[in-house]
Amino acid sequence: MAVTLWLKEKIVDPLLQILRKGAEPKQLAFSAALGFTLGIFPICGVTVLLCGMAIALLGSLSHSPTVMLANFIATPIELSLVVPFLRFGEALSGGTHFPLTSDALKKVLTGQASRDLLLSIAHAVSIQFHMSIFACIFNNQVGLIILWMNIRL
Repeated sequence: MAVTLWLKEKIVDPLLQILRKGAEPKQLAFSAALGFTLGIFPICGVTVLLCGMAIALLGSLSHSPTVMLANFIATPIELSLVVPFLRFGEALSGGTHFPLTSDALKKVLTGQASRDLLLSIAHAVSIQFHMSIFACIFNNQVGLIILWMNIRL
């Protein structure tokens, strides 16, 4: 019951408000795809800045509330993909396997990270960048199909 109420208040109601304001379906689909794609960036806390920069650069081409809502929805996915991005980046670049420990996170936050850890993070960012091109195109097409289906119903 509490989860349903939370989903309605945090996701469904804001989405309905956005749809009622009359933005174009293509703009909404693009904005949702952009927010979701930037929302899975593997460095936590950077996604809001990336979305803000994208909104500022794109101006009226994007719908800012939709970008930020999609970014918010993508947060659990972002957190669950950090380790796979690190491991996939290591595999593709031929980097050494870096053990992920609580001490490694502490070293990153205090600026005492080793070269291996920084390379692992760089590999994860590189994988996300390459995947985001395809994800944005896919998300945009799926968003257009969903909006088209809702309009037709």
